[in-house]
Amino acid sequence: MNEAHVSEPEIHAEPNATAAAAPSDPDAFGAVVVLWQPQPEHVDHLERVRAACRHLIAVDNSPRADAALHARLRANGIEVIHNANRGGISGAYNVGARALFGAGRRVVFLLDQDSQLGAEFFAGMMRACARADRDAFIIGPKVFEVNLGRYLPVFSPEARLPKPERIDERSEGLVPTLFVISSGSAVSAAAFDRIGEFREDYFIEYVDIEYGMRATRNGVLVLVNTEVEMRQQVGQYVKRGIFSTSNHVAWRRYYASRNAVHALRSNASRWSIHWLIELLTLHQVACVLVCEQHKLRKVVAIAVGYFDGLFGKLGTFEQRHPRVAAFCKH
Repeated sequence: MNEAHVSEPEIHAEPNATAAAAPSDPDAFGAVVVLWQPQPEHVDHLERVRAACRHLIAVDNSPRADAALHARLRANGIEVIHNANRGGISGAYNVGARALFGAGRRVVFLLDQDSQLGAEFFAGMMRACARADRDAFIIGPKVFEVNLGRYLPVFSPEARLPKPERIDERSEGLVPTLFVISSGSAVSAAAFDRIGEFREDYFIEYVDIEYGMRATRNGVLVLVNTEVEMRQQVGQYVKRGIFSTSNHVAWRRYYASRNAVHALRSNASRWSIHWLIELLTLHQVACVLVCEQHKLRKVVAIAVGYFDGLFGKLGTFEQRHPRVAAFCKH
């Protein structure tokens, strides 16, 4: 890795005002956990997170409210908001973050219902927040992707053409990057105020990538904390030869295709990444054809998403193309 991207002086400066308080202050931070038809193991995990995080909000994106589940969570000191998938995962992040920042939290963590956190996750991440030299920052943990069997790379925000850089051997310090995955990330109040909310017209897919690029454009630090690790597993992984895929359903393929096109094109003036659009689209199609079932539905979803992204037609799949969306639901 380029040395300039490993030890930038400002990242090791004295703690700032936002980082607040002490890293051990339990009132300095809160967490949003997004639920989607959670299974018993997810609920058990949520209660373990509550033991480490005093201010925890579960935003339930399930279509219908589960009164018994919500009562159980509230009895365990977990605030519950039933969002019913309004705005997708972006909407869930926004409603939870607004509530926590409005209650005076200085840092908000974004989590999925199956995020696998270590015992020292919050303490380690808050120490990293205390080392950031600006009030406005987003910090993510070092993520081990179980399906891929490796750590996710970083992408230098300074490069005109960002390239993946491995951080497998790094176990100390903060590394600048163009974006971090939303799950496990810490967003400061100043960053949320400066960047704005997550794009609900994206709904799902590329939400965090777009947010990271928007953050960088607005002078917000985006960093990976190599001292804290988190394990992640996305989708039902399938690998055949040189092709590998998370095997998402057709409607998610639509959002992945559309939002990739829109996010990369929207940032082409700052980073030379728009050329990846066709490559990513063709890669999605190849993975579907080689590895997945329901090939026609998924290829149709990818194609429709590509053109919607090209012409900036956002919003939900159902609103934009009700008949195609109904076909791709099955």
